[in-house]
Amino acid sequence: MASAILRDELLCSICLSIFKDPVMLRCGHNFCRVCIDRVLDTQDGSGVYSCPECREEFQERPALMRNINLHNVAERFLVTQQEQEEITGICCTYCVDSPVPAVRSCLHCEASLCEKHLRAHSKSPEHVLSDPSTSLEKRKCSVHKKILEYYCTEDAACICVSCSVIGKHNGHKMESLDEASEKKKKKLRNVLQKLITKREETEERVRSLEEQRSKAQENAAGEAERVTALCTDIRRRVDDLEKKVLSEISRQEKEESRSLSALIHQLEIKKDELSRKMRHIEELCNMTDPLTVLQEPDTGDLCDPEEEGGDEDTGGHDKQLHDGDDLDVAVISHTLHTLCEVISGIRRGIYVEGPADILLDVNTAANYLLISDGLKTATCTEEKQKRPETAERFQKYHQVMSRRGFTSGRHYWDVESSRSGEWMVGMCYPSIDRRVGMCYPSIDRRGDQSLIGYNNKSWCLRRYKNQFSVIHDWNVIQLTDKISSDRFRICLDYEVGQLSFYELCDPIRHLHTFTAAFSEPLHAALRVVRVYIDGHYVYSWVKIRT
Repeated sequence: MASAILRDELLCSICLSIFKDPVMLRCGHNFCRVCIDRVLDTQDGSGVYSCPECREEFQERPALMRNINLHNVAERFLVTQQEQEEITGICCTYCVDSPVPAVRSCLHCEASLCEKHLRAHSKSPEHVLSDPSTSLEKRKCSVHKKILEYYCTEDAACICVSCSVIGKHNGHKMESLDEASEKKKKKLRNVLQKLITKREETEERVRSLEEQRSKAQENAAGEAERVTALCTDIRRRVDDLEKKVLSEISRQEKEESRSLSALIHQLEIKKDELSRKMRHIEELCNMTDPLTVLQEPDTGDLCDPEEEGGDEDTGGHDKQLHDGDDLDVAVISHTLHTLCEVISGIRRGIYVEGPADILLDVNTAANYLLISDGLKTATCTEEKQKRPETAERFQKYHQVMSRRGFTSGRHYWDVESSRSGEWMVGMCYPSIDRRVGMCYPSIDRRGDQSLIGYNNKSWCLRRYKNQFSVIHDWNVIQLTDKISSDRFRICLDYEVGQLSFYELCDPIRHLHTFTAAFSEPLHAALRVVRVYIDGHYVYSWVKIRT
């Protein structure tokens, strides 16, 4: 009865068989992994997953957690059930009227015995009893037809007494079956322990992979949500830009329409005046009395209109008409340019997964540069750091490079800077000169190749006296737009050959893009400067944001 109840509890409700590799849903119900995977596969595309047992719904495909305890119980139950079936499947040899389960087998008689016949069975030593078995002939020597009692270690075979005395195993090392069995069991236990360890490792690996899968699903959901929000923002921006352009076109159309209406009204008045003069002239021309014609007092007003102010009036009208032929496309062009910048920024945001892990390399830091413990912040200091002078260290300028270099792919990293003082942020080749320069670059371009931006091996964004510029190979480009933020982003697309700088405001604003065929690894590079302002020194700093 208890076995039947236990069996019912170990049945999968889908296949109605004992659990195989049972897994559990969040609602607590268990199923065979293959069964529940098949059910969930059929629910793909519907948008909602549900438990076959309680019908609890899940918005996403539920993670399947392996139920190790239930797996062990089901496995043990199957083994026990198989053993019981083997035992109960052997009947007593002497109960011919009705089958009675055997409890022991006699190797000498080659018969199986029930409880009743076992009590009456001979107790002599040659009648060896064992667990019930249908293959009693296997427990006897095939040559001498005697019970197997010994184990030949040299031939790894179970033998009888005759085999050890007069047979081919004569003179071999022998062990009793119990002794040999215990030795083999010991080896099997060692193997079993190793298998258990491997199984536990495999189960742990499965758990780890399931966690990774769950995390991947969560990341995918988060990324999908981010892309949805991004696309929503794109549509909003495009709609706003469309409304702005259409509003501008409508405004220009109305303004132009008003202007043309006023001009048409003026020309209608002019046309009426010309018609009146034409009629008066025609009347004069039709008069027969010469004296009346000559005494006409308004002869000055009857002149050809093109000879008196006609150029000014007509020319003005023509100019207004010519100006009204086209719309003012400046606002439209600016709007479309803004849209291109939005799309360009979105592309970089989508295809670059996250900020690059940038750590500053203390071995390259100048001696008047303080590097934070986290290797993320560089600060100018008046206290000289006691660092060894090596070939890789910047000797003159307060500069430092990153440990990591990039040779492929798209990457970006953000910085936060002091609002006062002077600093530079950018990227450089590891082959940049790091020796003491001969002079300041503004004096002689040939004398110094170690300052970032002032050579063909580095690119940078510079802040100096509240002015911003981008510099490469001595070419300084002043940024005319006002920059109020103290946070910036540097984006690298190595294969395309682009290094871009952005102001991290809302929305993010593109400042400048360098284009080059990169030939070496690119390292992040920083420079901070001590500046004398209003009677005291200001020490600038730059921090890499994570």
